[in-house]
Amino acid sequence: MTTLAPVAPSPGGHLLHPVVRKLSAYGALTGQEQAALAGLGAGAQRVEGRFDLLSEGAVPESAVLVVEGVACRYRHRPSGARQITAYLLPGDLCDLDFVHPCRMNHSVGTIGTCRVARVPREALAGLVARHAGIARGFRLAKLAEEETTREWVMNVGCRSAIERVSHLLCELHERLRVVGWATKAGYDLPLTQQDLADTTGLSNVHVNRVLRQLRLMRLVEVGGKRVDILNLAGLQAIAEFQADYLRPAVD
Repeated sequence: MTTLAPVAPSPGGHLLHPVVRKLSAYGALTGQEQAALAGLGAGAQRVEGRFDLLSEGAVPESAVLVVEGVACRYRHRPSGARQITAYLLPGDLCDLDFVHPCRMNHSVGTIGTCRVARVPREALAGLVARHAGIARGFRLAKLAEEETTREWVMNVGCRSAIERVSHLLCELHERLRVVGWATKAGYDLPLTQQDLADTTGLSNVHVNRVLRQLRLMRLVEVGGKRVDILNLAGLQAIAEFQADYLRPAVD
C-alpha cells in the first residue's frame, strides 16, 4: 500500500493541516480557529486497510477525522454485494452530528492504510459553540456532502460507464487538490478496480474496460495505487464535471 503524502510538507504549522485547508475553502478562518481545528488531529493513529472504523447499527460516541488515507461509507446486501456511498479523504470528519446522534445504517471502513483521529462529541460541540467560523465551515461541509450524494445518484442513474468513472476521478482529484494532496498531474489512490465498480454500479470487468479506454484516449492512467492525469480538461469534458457542488453557494 502506498500511503498518501501531502503535496507540500508541513513545517510544523497548522495551515497545511487537511481539515484546516478543507474548511478554509468555505470561508476565512481566524488563526485561533485554524489552530483549534488542527488540534482535532492530535493523537491520530495508524489503521490498516479494510478495517471498519464505524459499524452499521452502532451509535457513535465520537466522530472520525481522516488525517491521511482514504476511507469510505458502504453497505452490504444480504448477498454480499457492496455499494460504496461516499469517500472520506484527508480533512473529512464523518458522523459529526453532535446534537442528534443516530444509529448508523451503514459502515465506515478504511480503503488503504489511514491515520485517523477519534473526536469526542462533547469536544466538537464545544468547538462549534466557541468558534463561529468553524461552525459555519462544518455546516457548509455537510451541505457539500449532501450535494455530492445527489451528484452520485445522477452518476449512477444517468451517465454512461465512461462518464461515471471519469466523473469520479475528477471529483476525487478536486477534493484532494483542495486539501493539498493532489497536483494537476494526479494523485495517489489506493482504490482497486472492485472499489471503483462498487462505487459506480459497474462490474469489475467493465471498469477495467473503461480504464483501458481512458488510457488509450491519453486522458488518464490508473494503476499502482496512482492516478496520473494526462489531460485534465479532456477528462472533465467527458465527465461533464463542474466542481460547484463541492462548494455550496453562500451569502
